[in-house]
Parts: sequence; structure tokens; C-alpha cells
Amino acid sequence: MTYQIIAPTAPRVPIVISVPHCGVAFPDDIKSQYVPELIAQPDDTDWFVDRLYDFAPALGITVIKAHYSRWVIDLNRNPESKPLYNDGRVITALTPTTNFLGESLYIGATPDPAEVQRRLEAYYLPYHQKVNDLLDDLQKDFPHVLLYDAHSIRQVVKTIHSNPFPDLLLGSNDEKSAHAALIKIALEGLAAGDYSLEHNTLFKGGHITRSFGQPSRKRHALQLERSKVLYMNDAETEYAPERAEKLKAILKPMFTQLITALKNLD
Repeated sequence: MTYQIIAPTAPRVPIVISVPHCGVAFPDDIKSQYVPELIAQPDDTDWFVDRLYDFAPALGITVIKAHYSRWVIDLNRNPESKPLYNDGRVITALTPTTNFLGESLYIGATPDPAEVQRRLEAYYLPYHQKVNDLLDDLQKDFPHVLLYDAHSIRQVVKTIHSNPFPDLLLGSNDEKSAHAALIKIALEGLAAGDYSLEHNTLFKGGHITRSFGQPSRKRHALQLERSKVLYMNDAETEYAPERAEKLKAILKPMFTQLITALKNLD
């Protein structure tokens, strides 16, 4: 299974939360190709982001989360490996060969084009197809649907940005992936806390947001990138429940407002 679905426990609403980078598993047939010390604790993982949204099913939201590590294949990259940004930052590949620090992930040879294609078909396409199917199914009951792509990042990643990241970074692909009303609600909801917040700077939304955000089809998509210290300890190694609850206190009402807005969009 390349993904896990967490079904809503309340009447469903027109939102799907995607967590594509929380997976830590490696398929048995390729696991031995990786540097053991690195995959024992895959550092580029969006640790505990799925746990951060554990309130979602009770709101009627469907959650899909990845099973395998992004080092197997990155579900938020362009399938043709076209770069998402052209500002000089380090961008790991569809099938990464290094981590964000530039360390080699493989003991020997890296995946050749045939292996990349195999992983695309085995792990990447099923996740994207399932997201599409979930949105299709929701649109049987709701005209407008929202895909919310949930991410986190270390507070400092100098290969991407020389300074610490803002606390929260909302991406809407330069306001092309979602209706303006939904973007406004998300920004206002996130601004309700005492966190620094930016919109479409540094991260505009990855391939998931850009491909599924099609407002002309009444399909909307937003990506939220957040600093890991907002819900983890200062070392970014353990879940910090008190910090997480503080963040959830602004996320929950934001989703409630998004649900209402989706149902009332023309």
C-alpha cells in the first residue's frame, strides 16, 4: 500500500488533506541500496504532520497520507522532473539521490531512468490517482472541493534559504490554484495566531497544489508549509504536544470556515 486513507468520522465535507511527505518506509526490494544510517532516520521527512491533523476526521475531512519515504519517490515533484523553482535553491529530484544537505542517499549506483519510471508507476501514480478519485467522489455531493496539502520543514535549511523560514508559508501558486475567497479565509485564519506568515514567498505550492488546483473545474488547492518547531521540540526530533495544540487552535477554526465557504461558493 503506497498510501493510507483516514476516513471522516463525521458527515463528510468537501475537503481532502494530503500529507505526501510523512512516510518513512522503504520497499524491501530497494532498501539495501540506501545508506543505512540515513534511512534509519530519514531527515527530510515531514515528521508528525499527519498527527498534527488528527482533528480532521471529526470535522468530516478525509485524509490521505504517504506510506513510503520521499526518498523513494517524491510525490510533490513534477513527474517529468521539471523544476518547481528557478531561484538557485537546491531542489531534490523526483527520485532523490541526495538529501537537502547534499549527502548521497545511495551506497552505489543511483536509480537509472528505467528504475525511476518503475517507481513512478508503482508508488507515485497510485497516490495521485487516489487523490483524484477522492476529489471526484466528493464532487458527487459538493460542487466545490478543496485539496489541502500539508507540509513542514526545518526552521533553517541553508541550501534553500539563507535565513530561518517564516513560521507559516501558504502557497496558492500565485493565487491560481484556489478561489480568492478561500485564500482569504486561509490567510485570515492562519494570521489569528502569533506566528509569522507569508503567502507565495519561498514556497508557492508544489506539484500537488499546482496540478490539482483547478478553480475552473471547481477544484481548489492550497499548500501549507510550516516550521517544525511550531509543533516539535527545539531540536526538531520529537513531537511537542503543547506546541501542537497551540497550532491546532488556529487550524481547526480555519477549516470550519473553509468548509462553510466551499458550500456557499457560486
